[in-house]
Amino acid sequence: MKRLLSCCLALVWPLLLAAQMGTRFPSERKVMKDPKTGVELVFLTSKSGTGDSKIYQTHNQWTSDGRWVIFRSDRVKGEAMAVNEETGDIVQVTEGGFTGMLCVARKSMALYHMRVQKDKNGTRTGMEVVRVDLGALLSDAMAGTVKKKKAYERVCGVVPAEMCSEGDMALDGSEELVYFRLDKEYARRFPIAEPIASNFGPRKMGAGPGGIGKMDLATGKSEPVCAVHFKVGHIQGNPWHPGEVIFCWETGGKAPLRTWICNADGTGLRPIYRETAHDWVTHEAVISADELVIAIIGHRPIKSLSPGSSPAGEGRIEGLESFAMSDDWGPSGTKEYATGIAVVNMRTRELTLEGQVPGDNFWHVAGSSDGHWVAGDDFARELWIIDRHTGERILLSAGHKTTARDHVHPTFKPDGTEIEIQSAMLSDDGRSMNICIVRLPQELINRYKKQ
Repeated sequence: MKRLLSCCLALVWPLLLAAQMGTRFPSERKVMKDPKTGVELVFLTSKSGTGDSKIYQTHNQWTSDGRWVIFRSDRVKGEAMAVNEETGDIVQVTEGGFTGMLCVARKSMALYHMRVQKDKNGTRTGMEVVRVDLGALLSDAMAGTVKKKKAYERVCGVVPAEMCSEGDMALDGSEELVYFRLDKEYARRFPIAEPIASNFGPRKMGAGPGGIGKMDLATGKSEPVCAVHFKVGHIQGNPWHPGEVIFCWETGGKAPLRTWICNADGTGLRPIYRETAHDWVTHEAVISADELVIAIIGHRPIKSLSPGSSPAGEGRIEGLESFAMSDDWGPSGTKEYATGIAVVNMRTRELTLEGQVPGDNFWHVAGSSDGHWVAGDDFARELWIIDRHTGERILLSAGHKTTARDHVHPTFKPDGTEIEIQSAMLSDDGRSMNICIVRLPQELINRYKKQ
């Protein structure tokens, strides 16, 4: 009986500890060569059924010291983890849950996230903005001297429930503000220049109004930034330009004008790229001080024409009214027009089309801040990189199975030497995703290395 009790405690004890911030999990790190390209892959997690997924590709993934990658996991339901790139050590870095986006600071060893605040009756009263001291937490975790969470966690403030009910948050480049989405009814209180948009496309999404709010992390004060006529989707701060927020019109597909920019004081609201009715723009990400990378996808078939016929309206400039004479998302998303990875200069508004994957479509895109590379995954879950100087397309890695609802989602490491993805390549079930680092071959790193 005593032996049985000891065995039971051995099984239960890690589960009891796992609710605590700073709990460590064994390394799962595996290094291998890509079966198709020979490029080195470092799987920082490799178990099935752990619910791993990376932070969305619009956001930073690495701690400021470059040693740890932050990710989402169900090892402890609803909590976030950090994994050390070199040792594979995994550490729980939140406690009490989080909602929405994880924001990893670039200038300090800190993590910011939102958490629902409720009163004693369980009624939601607001959204807490929480700061986690990753420097102290990870140091103590590795030393085995973890303290209670109050030693590492600070609630910066609470966004009132009427302002925000979703956790999609972005950290400003100054790391003194965070941005969040305003709820529709709250956004109605403010003047909006454009007529309020209706739902757009077959998914019946995109109707306004919407908006952006901000919180001062020092004072906890929350206030609106701007209100807009459409539904706001993903938001991101510009790490190189404090006081600049980038966000999108979310329709679940093609949008009339997908990408938008605004200053933290509400001035300068405008579209970044004024796509035509033919452009299906998606998965924008800030990649340098002045540049936004976007995917212009061509995944839909071109409508066939009978001999001697011509497209409806040919000979005139098509506007958004052309959607009424076509199906689903209108005439967008075909390769009748230019598609691929594109980079938009947010100052000059100049767009450069970097290239398209042969025979397929780029889907989620990223870029190195040094201006040398853009990367993207395609519909076959392959990872490609394009040299921005020569236009050369290079297949880095293939065979990364993912779920139907999630994808490879590449993100460059700030130093431009690695790309983080999520992959089911090693999963027993072919579905459970793991965190994987794709290391650029040394010859590519050396190609533009300063002598």
